[in-house]
Amino acid sequence: MSYKRSTPRRFPDLTPEEAAQHVQHGMTIGFSGFTPAGAAKSIPQAIAARARAEHEAGRDFKIGVVTGASTGDSLDGELARADAISWRTPYQSDKSLRKSINTGKTHFFDMHLSVLPQNVRYGFLGKFDLAIVEACDVTADGQIVLTTSVGAAPTFCRVADKILIELNEYHPVALRGIHDIYEPYDPPNRQPIPMVTVRDRIGSRAVRVDPAKIIGVVRTNRPDEVAGFKETDPVTAGIGENVARFLGAELAAGRIPKSFLPIQSGVGNIANAVLGAMGANPDIPPFEMFSEVVQDSVIELMKSGDITFASGTSLTVSPSLLTEIYENLDFFKDRIVLRPQEISNNPELIRRLGIISINTAIEVDIFGNVNSTHVMGADLMNGIGGSGDFTRNAFISIFTCPSIAKGGKISTVVPLVSHMDHSEHSVQVLITEQGIADLRGKDPTERGDEIIKNCVHPSYRDELNAYLHGVAGGHTPQTLASAFAFHQRFLETGSMQR
Repeated sequence: MSYKRSTPRRFPDLTPEEAAQHVQHGMTIGFSGFTPAGAAKSIPQAIAARARAEHEAGRDFKIGVVTGASTGDSLDGELARADAISWRTPYQSDKSLRKSINTGKTHFFDMHLSVLPQNVRYGFLGKFDLAIVEACDVTADGQIVLTTSVGAAPTFCRVADKILIELNEYHPVALRGIHDIYEPYDPPNRQPIPMVTVRDRIGSRAVRVDPAKIIGVVRTNRPDEVAGFKETDPVTAGIGENVARFLGAELAAGRIPKSFLPIQSGVGNIANAVLGAMGANPDIPPFEMFSEVVQDSVIELMKSGDITFASGTSLTVSPSLLTEIYENLDFFKDRIVLRPQEISNNPELIRRLGIISINTAIEVDIFGNVNSTHVMGADLMNGIGGSGDFTRNAFISIFTCPSIAKGGKISTVVPLVSHMDHSEHSVQVLITEQGIADLRGKDPTERGDEIIKNCVHPSYRDELNAYLHGVAGGHTPQTLASAFAFHQRFLETGSMQR
């Protein structure tokens, strides 16, 4: 099948600098992108350059930035370094932006990713002046074919006054058909989402907008700014093997159906190791993914037949692997679908489909509470992302982390988390390279014993045991006087160890 890129004359060709002139101080802009995949690149860089020029001239220039999730350095990084972001939501992972947030220069509020589009449509975040989206094609009648992510781009295009398009020729027009664009009605008229399997397609292949809203097109040819993943090391391999062993045992015990259940996995090195271990485990049959991000390990397991289908909102793979996908696009389009994040992360669908969620924690405490977002309770790392969407609604919710960090100076298992994103009520299983703690059906003391015995590094077990059993009375054996002793010791000495 041949595909030809549309070149509608009705949309002016703009340079990035010309596009940036449509951005004014105080605007709120919705950018495409979910991870660096599908994120606008050239226009944000031009906006950053304009911000620097305005600042040098003594004029204010800052904008509100809303995206699907994190983006690439050309967007979050450039704008942050130009001091051009007044406020940001719902998620980020850029070191320059993180610094701006943690020093108070940029206001950031964390948000569950599934609720962002509805909040935007209802006006919770105010008026959206512009949507800036990356596309591989746009037609004269206003059909925008996105690239490697969907995220919240359909909603941004719906609510924004005007739209700027980066037409990125790096991505083939043949991507049309990999997207399933569906926006639910909002309350009080919302209907059930008509999906009963991971493979169901319920929407259109393109984002449809009033073409009169499109200001112009900036033509580019740039790859996604996706960094490669680290090789699996003994710790991540141990975590992955323990996850696979747990799921294999659940399957054998009849607590997971013989046909297995769809998997959601977070992003990063641990997630890649976990999925790789699941694919290598002979007790786990071929399975489907219902997740946010389709990453490297998913593609490799899809090629081997261990993953049969993947539904997500973002295709976030290393550059060489994306080239391979594009060279075999017919194969992968039959096995991958990209949806808006309010569908990929939708609680109704997660509960209906029986998703097994696997996410990564920064730290956990001995009762099963999880901190996914903050270091030492104060400094933001990335954000909650979609982990809450999945954890609260999963058939089985699993959190993973290494038992120690910084060469053993930090125990990732502490008496009380310094910031809580997921409570003990939502966290069912904790897994480190040390072992597996199944917290289902256990009271707080039993959870503590299970976690300390199976997940804590040996160098911290004795002190955590003494803490857990040194409190007299109370349903949850917690002592506020020393709950943060590990954190205080680290801040004072550089190590949590005595």
